[in-house]
Amino acid sequence: MIVRKPLVIGTLIVLIAVFALTRPQFHSQTVHKQPAAEFLNPLILKEQQEKARVFKMRKAALQTAIDAYFKKAIEDRLIIGAGVSIVTGDSIILKSGYGKRNVYKSDTVNDQTVFRLGSLSKGFTGILAGIEVKEGNLSWEDKLIDAVPAFGLKDKANAQTITLSNVLSHTTGVPYHCYTNLVEDGLKLQTIADRFKVINTYTKPGLIYSYQNAMFALSGEMMHAATGQTLQALLQNKLFTPLHMNTASTDYEAMITTNNYAFPHKSTWKGWRRLPVNKKYFNAVAAGGVNASADDMGKWMRFLLGHNETILDAEGLAAVFKPEIEIPDAHKYYQRWKGHLRSSYAYGWRVHEFVDAETGNASTMIHHGGSVSDFRNEIAIFPGEDLGICVLFNSQTSLASSVIPELHELVKNVMNTPVEGLELGKLASAY
Repeated sequence: MIVRKPLVIGTLIVLIAVFALTRPQFHSQTVHKQPAAEFLNPLILKEQQEKARVFKMRKAALQTAIDAYFKKAIEDRLIIGAGVSIVTGDSIILKSGYGKRNVYKSDTVNDQTVFRLGSLSKGFTGILAGIEVKEGNLSWEDKLIDAVPAFGLKDKANAQTITLSNVLSHTTGVPYHCYTNLVEDGLKLQTIADRFKVINTYTKPGLIYSYQNAMFALSGEMMHAATGQTLQALLQNKLFTPLHMNTASTDYEAMITTNNYAFPHKSTWKGWRRLPVNKKYFNAVAAGGVNASADDMGKWMRFLLGHNETILDAEGLAAVFKPEIEIPDAHKYYQRWKGHLRSSYAYGWRVHEFVDAETGNASTMIHHGGSVSDFRNEIAIFPGEDLGICVLFNSQTSLASSVIPELHELVKNVMNTPVEGLELGKLASAY
């Protein structure tokens, strides 16, 4: 049995050893134009140079800490490989790969290595719906049955009232994970939509949270009906291309024809075993069919933090991230994170509220996990800190349940741990 040792403590040792700064803020890499007189002012110029120096040092400190964290995870055989991106403000301060993308070869993961995202795809779908609503092509109250006539339920009245809002927030009233098996069997969405006609609902739409894949995927059919474009085309034209997510895709062929993609792996008593990339969920792109790299996810998070309003402005993002239904306490891994108060579901995103036990300060995290065919991923946005963290794994791993709070803690330590004046040798030997 593999015994997992704490990863954060070891990486903090490295972090402190390289980190010798006194104030907690990462600064944007963006250079803003200054009036000529102000730009030539020696004091202002010196201040800008100091900010750039501090930014560079903090970035290097974070890189060293994150490198140590994932090196230990690989040594402890918790993971075979990972793609990691961290964003603060409008700057991607880290995009790195760790470990192997194929255990049988020397191929290593880098920031361009493509992973399958699984349910992180739902966040793309929610945002795309927000864009279509903003452009007037859709309404949150549009009826599913109007866009997908093949759809039905045993309770015809409930079938008539399910909206786009219900579909994206898992509040349709149908049983938990209804027809996920049909998605995994590769059936077409229109065929699955027709199969719902024999399903009894738990409640009327809008009353309970019941997580779905098949039902959620029908949101893509609604967007297709509203725009005349497939969901794949909409994602490419309205998100991937304008965000320069150059390795993102939505199909099996696009992934396996790249020269840099991760294979899924399974841990066995003999070691890691490589598995083939399969085609599951590419028939349900809205729910789990997006592929992307750490580089892509950094650009994605920068946009989600509000730093590209030409695609969707703050009002549009807020509509997507607005909690629609509270998630019952079911001892999910994210409900065990320190300070967790409650979780809700928005449109393709979970929204977690936290309270610091010491200070009483409240904070919000916008988050989703993803798991598909032995890929396991996590993404989290911290609006109050203008921070985003994403980790992509090419295996199932227990680390997925804690990687977000642990990396969040590392980032905060880079920003908040002043060690000016301490000697490197003495500090390192203290541990």
